[in-house]
Amino acid sequence: MLAAQRTAFAHQPPDAQRRIRALRALLQALRARREEFVQAISDDFGGRARQETLLLEVFPLVDTIRHAIRHLPQWMRPRPAAAGWQFLPGRARVVYQPLGVVGVIGAWNYPLLLSLAPVVGALAAGNRVMLKPSELAPRTADLLAGLVSDLFPDDYVTVVTGGPETGAAFAALPFDHLLFTGSTRVGKLVMRSACEHLTPVTLELGGKSPALVHPDFPAQTAAARIMAGKLYNAGQTCIAPDYVLVQAGAREEFVRLAAAAAAAMYPRLVGNPDFTRIVNCEHYRRLRGLVEDATRKGAEVLEVNPARETANEQDRVFPPTLLWNVNDRMAVMQEEIFGPVLPVVAYRSLDEAIEYVNARPRPLALYYFDRNSKRVEAVLARTTSGGVTVNDTILHIAQNELPFGGVGPSGMGSYHGFDGFQTFSKKKGVFLQSRFTTLGFLRPPYGALARRVTDFLIGR
Repeated sequence: MLAAQRTAFAHQPPDAQRRIRALRALLQALRARREEFVQAISDDFGGRARQETLLLEVFPLVDTIRHAIRHLPQWMRPRPAAAGWQFLPGRARVVYQPLGVVGVIGAWNYPLLLSLAPVVGALAAGNRVMLKPSELAPRTADLLAGLVSDLFPDDYVTVVTGGPETGAAFAALPFDHLLFTGSTRVGKLVMRSACEHLTPVTLELGGKSPALVHPDFPAQTAAARIMAGKLYNAGQTCIAPDYVLVQAGAREEFVRLAAAAAAAMYPRLVGNPDFTRIVNCEHYRRLRGLVEDATRKGAEVLEVNPARETANEQDRVFPPTLLWNVNDRMAVMQEEIFGPVLPVVAYRSLDEAIEYVNARPRPLALYYFDRNSKRVEAVLARTTSGGVTVNDTILHIAQNELPFGGVGPSGMGSYHGFDGFQTFSKKKGVFLQSRFTTLGFLRPPYGALARRVTDFLIGR
């Protein structure tokens, strides 16, 4: 497959019109088959809220494609660059050139968006694409394979399905660029495979994204927005708030308000089509183990189950759970949670809260709640994260003009919008010498004039 795509790319890299036609075809197919994807994703999860698939996967993907179509001619245009005065009247420019064949490894938690959004960027940049969807969402993977096969020849875009062994073989191919979305653990394996061929990688990983609430911010608003971001997709979101920092004296109130917010959104859990299930029993048991470990080590627990229903591993309904009195000995404070469990950490001062965040691996996202602009700027300056939403959660990922990507353990590289176009392009610098140049005397044999000019250029 890779050889066929390389040959096709070498024969004729796609021009602007072909790229736009491909994106439009994908856009129309997604709109036409949206309900098929809603059903396939729900089947893979054992129950996934329809509106979450439409709002958190289909809409962002459609919006991404529309944005790329609208801006592609501008993105492709060579950009003039200033040539050094010493080289005038020569000129310089930057040209964006497709890399060739891009590999994309998707993730199971948003199996449509996180598979096809990188494909959109790669196609906009003029590449051929091979996509490996996650085997943990097999119905969606098969639907993606059928969709792509209906739209594109195999030597342009193709989908490879299969389990971990197939994924490992896929990651080991000598792509011109490889984008992986998933866990930090698997990201290390992908990077190790890619380094064998010096394949450039973009790694979209995760980590423990904090939400920090200043005491001056309305607690009820903060609790409602944090719980919404936490409970989308039952917490199975790479940028979901992983823990929340609140001032010590406000902790009990925040727990009460957060529980009330969760109960208002989900008055029932079992049989509620708005409450998404945990993707499989293994992940369910892992979440249960995190809560049990925290409880054994002294954490207090509040399970939000307004209708007092029986939720268990068989139906994979995991109730929203709040933890407090947590500490670093607990696994829940060491691992990315990836579920509807939210630890609440108390702090005494804003400086202490910032130090707490900075003492841990750099997160994929950070959420800060405060209406004081000076404090907001201070927190932005003193913390490092992949992205930030101020006074809400999640929303920075939906901005087409913002790069999305991690830093350090939460990933490397970025995409979305023009940043995606750049990621999947070779940003090539070009210098165009003029017909007449004054630099000829700077070639051997060097004389007195060359020495004087060199001294002038370097300075004393």
